[in-house]
Amino acid sequence: MKQQSSGAESGAADAGMGPAATNGTSGHAAKSGVAREYQAFLSDVEDLVSSTTSLTGEDLARAKASLSARIASARASIDNVSGAVSDEARSGAMATDSFVRSQPWLAVGIGAAGGILIGYLLGRRGS
Repeated sequence: MKQQSSGAESGAADAGMGPAATNGTSGHAAKSGVAREYQAFLSDVEDLVSSTTSLTGEDLARAKASLSARIASARASIDNVSGAVSDEARSGAMATDSFVRSQPWLAVGIGAAGGILIGYLLGRRGS
């Protein structure tokens, strides 16, 4: 198997789940890390499927353990990314709420201007 030497710990590091990914500023890096983790997982599965016919009992057990570690690492990566996305969304909602409460008329003006702009663009598109 190609990724047999990498365990769950290195999978999490490869997935961008180090200290930089947990501070909320590198959501994009965490998402690309999940994509790398997914590609490595698919590669491991393809290797396992292609070599299943030639594996003996001990080799099959080793491949199964490696695949189980990769699955655990992928699940942890997905959990981290989903937690980071929900934290960012919650933070954005709180900042928006704070802004609207501190300057309600400015928020109304921005919303009205946005609505007029969107209406104008959609009106031009239809003609």
